[in-house]
Amino acid sequence: MRLISLACVVVTSLASAAAPAQDSPFGLARQVTGSITVDPSFSPDGARMVYIAAVAGVQQLFTARPDGSEPREITHDAFDHEDPAWSPDGKSIAFVSDAGGGQVISIMAIDGSGLQALTSKDVHAIHPNWTPDGKSLLYCTTDDLDPPRKNAADIFRIEIASRQITKLTTAGINTYPRSSPDGKRIAFRKIIDEVNSEVFVMDADGSNPQNLTNDPAYDGWPAWSPDGRKIAFASNRRGNHRIYVMDADGKNVLPIVHDEGRATAPIWTPDGSAVYFPICARKDGIAGCEIYSAKVLSGQDAKLVQ
Repeated sequence: MRLISLACVVVTSLASAAAPAQDSPFGLARQVTGSITVDPSFSPDGARMVYIAAVAGVQQLFTARPDGSEPREITHDAFDHEDPAWSPDGKSIAFVSDAGGGQVISIMAIDGSGLQALTSKDVHAIHPNWTPDGKSLLYCTTDDLDPPRKNAADIFRIEIASRQITKLTTAGINTYPRSSPDGKRIAFRKIIDEVNSEVFVMDADGSNPQNLTNDPAYDGWPAWSPDGRKIAFASNRRGNHRIYVMDADGKNVLPIVHDEGRATAPIWTPDGSAVYFPICARKDGIAGCEIYSAKVLSGQDAKLVQ
């Protein structure tokens, strides 16, 4: 597993002017700050990714190479930007704008210009995801209007050119929609109760919902592999949330092993060779989130390694 974005660390010296010359003047380093770097999404060619990083307490959008080098800040507003998603043609980025206190599905050019709001701030829309043809976005309404209580949430599709909106689910708490590479199915998260959520799939029109995970744990945040044969997701079925990969029919579940922390929201690289995801953890009383990657080995069992 590879850490690809850097947290700020302040080193505290325990040097003493009175210390003997033969003694080391240095003590142990202690982390006193934590960065927030989350939610990567790749350009179609895999050359860069867009992600969120906190700047002076505001969530801004950055792009960088897959190894975290050459970061470029593309938003500079005084409000949060969330859930970035790179378009299939590589020209646009969809995201959630918190401008004016709302949660609005918006799109812009990859340099941050040409901002367009697609939904009303009264809707509280989150988790945009492009359909493979690039003509529409899937999104859901928030399930956190009054946290920690969960409220009903539904999944919608909006056609970008016409702004026509179609409701795809009708009951329950349905979030985090992700279109399959062929556009025929949608994976999503359905919250069952306070301790259980599942990864479901349904047809592109919202029909034929099926539970893939069927586990009493908290499963969610699905992401299709580029070839449509696998789905990565997050689950706390072994304690902390970690990333798993399963076949598209829910079989052959395998975990990505990681150290302490809460891993969610996986995303595949365009070539299907690796999965990227944020891990949030508290170390020495300091909370932070960073982006990690894990390679996916080829082979019949598609085993995962650090």
